[in-house]
Amino acid sequence: MEAASHHLTRVLSHGMNADAVISDWPALTSAEVARVLLHYPQAGAPKRLVWHSPRPFSAGCVMTTSTMDVFVKRHHVSVRDVAGLSEEHGFINHLRSRGIAVSEVLTTIDGATAFTDDHWTYEVHGVASGVDLYRDAVSWTPFSSSVHAHEAGKALARLHLAAQDYTAPARKAQTLVSSFTIFSQPDPLPALQRYIERYPAIADYLKERDWRGEAATTLLPFHARLRPYLDELTPLWTHNDWHASNLLWTDRSAAAGVETILDFGLSDRTCALHDLATAIERNVIEWLAIQEGKTDAVHPNLLDALLEGYHLVRPLTSRQWLALAALLPLVHAEFALAELAYFHGITRSANNAALAYDAYYLGHAAWFNTTAGCALLARIAARAAV
Repeated sequence: MEAASHHLTRVLSHGMNADAVISDWPALTSAEVARVLLHYPQAGAPKRLVWHSPRPFSAGCVMTTSTMDVFVKRHHVSVRDVAGLSEEHGFINHLRSRGIAVSEVLTTIDGATAFTDDHWTYEVHGVASGVDLYRDAVSWTPFSSSVHAHEAGKALARLHLAAQDYTAPARKAQTLVSSFTIFSQPDPLPALQRYIERYPAIADYLKERDWRGEAATTLLPFHARLRPYLDELTPLWTHNDWHASNLLWTDRSAAAGVETILDFGLSDRTCALHDLATAIERNVIEWLAIQEGKTDAVHPNLLDALLEGYHLVRPLTSRQWLALAALLPLVHAEFALAELAYFHGITRSANNAALAYDAYYLGHAAWFNTTAGCALLARIAARAAV
């Protein structure tokens, strides 16, 4: 009976706003996970499904087995195939070999790290050690303490040092990857056109929009500030979703450190400053609160702690601080387009597609022209003079 209800069982997931919504994807069932684990002999025999992930872009759960706890994640093949997952698993395994605490990627009987069954692609990880303090936090929830921000900054810097000798090429074109191929170029408009042409869903959505004019008005003035610093942006494989909820912590206190790094689904070859700017964008600015009119939605104390933690482990030069400030208003843009491809082309949500393009791609950049946005950029740039 459970297997038959596979396509009907839904769980609540995080919506694009601060609300919980019915998930786009059916929840994993015990029977389905049992079938998946047959491919992963080291995982042991399934015993009890203990938790469903509320993340919206895939279905995930934790299963207790006879030997361990495993995290099973299921993607629609239009979002991830085996080759796409293998790219991020390669990066995870490299970091693990360099002593970075990441979850263990389990392998199938055939030695692969993922497999496709019908229209789903599956991956299985060992549940990593640490306290999931931010498990229920929605996107853009700030750190709950300055120490958490400081520790997250140090952990990100350590990841970047460990990634320096990882030479895999950038990921293939696929949705929901946070690439950096448009505004890393001296002339971004041709790069933007190439990006749109790679994703038919984006091209379809934008055919009635003056996307060149919108980019020229909202994004290109920020790119003009970034252009003098493009030589600071050394290519590097990065995490690209550095949020408190993707970290496991040493304990439940406000003084906890980072124990394990999770969720490399958006990882790609970008650059260290892109990753650090993403960490600011994800943890310091409460974008959903800004949409609701909240005025104190920026946390300079968390910004300072995050940056000081990073700088302690991987010091930045004066030019790099200026480059970071110039990059921040653009760091979200490519992932917002990737979300647009997902919402318009896969889940067919007109409301979420509009949020991705108008509120995120254009709106987040425009916010940096406000008094609060300018103050945040100035606070980062001021570090160049210290």
